[in-house]
Amino acid sequence: MKKNHESRATRHEPRILVTNDDGIGAPGLEVLERIARAISSDVWVVAPETEQSGAGHSLTLHVPVRVRKIDAKRYAISGTPTDCVLLALKEIMPKRADLVLSGVNRGSNVGDDVTYSGTIAAAMEGTILNVPSIALSMHYDDPAKIHWKTAEKFAPDLIKKLLAQKWRPNTLININFPNCTPSQVKGIEVCPQGKRKISVLLSERVDPKGRPYYWLGGERDDTPEIVDVDIDFLHKGFVTVTPIGMDLTDYKAMEIVRKTLGS
Repeated sequence: MKKNHESRATRHEPRILVTNDDGIGAPGLEVLERIARAISSDVWVVAPETEQSGAGHSLTLHVPVRVRKIDAKRYAISGTPTDCVLLALKEIMPKRADLVLSGVNRGSNVGDDVTYSGTIAAAMEGTILNVPSIALSMHYDDPAKIHWKTAEKFAPDLIKKLLAQKWRPNTLININFPNCTPSQVKGIEVCPQGKRKISVLLSERVDPKGRPYYWLGGERDDTPEIVDVDIDFLHKGFVTVTPIGMDLTDYKAMEIVRKTLGS
């Protein structure tokens, strides 16, 4: 008698790790879970206990990292997004993941954001560990009106198409969704990372004991320095797709420095 089940290889279902930097209770994580389950039934969730926005590609090295099992295939980690991916792929998941999805972040991650973003960092860690990784973020203006359905509409098909191609080593994919309804999206643009016009916001305050302190962040200037980059297309209503390489070497500058140093 034949066994009445299909192997994972027969089903061609990827094993997906879902994580974020907004925390285990974030609405964007729920959206990403639904996106992942539209692609596969084998979905694992390992996310930070608390919000880790701006954590970058940081590891928790000086205090213990604790793992809280919430349910089967669902865990909360007392550390950074990088900690989450490292623990998930090396300790928590019994078999190798086929894909890491990070997000859907509450707020865009374009231009200079990629160096600060915990969402991007989680995808970086997956890439370092040789697992195809995608970061997904949702732009918004009004926190009470975030168009999560736009991400949910476009992400599954984008991810399936990307998975169907041979993945370039040491490269992650950064996807951003515009601040509009699905029907208002103008299209999908594969485009380079841009750079914002410089806008540093520091707010100085004084505590009850008269000591100064600062709040960093707040509103930022989303005007791109040049057009036809991720910041530009996103604000024009396009879904942006940007491949990001883990090799940060500036090869043109390397040749100049080599000649300068005579090596």
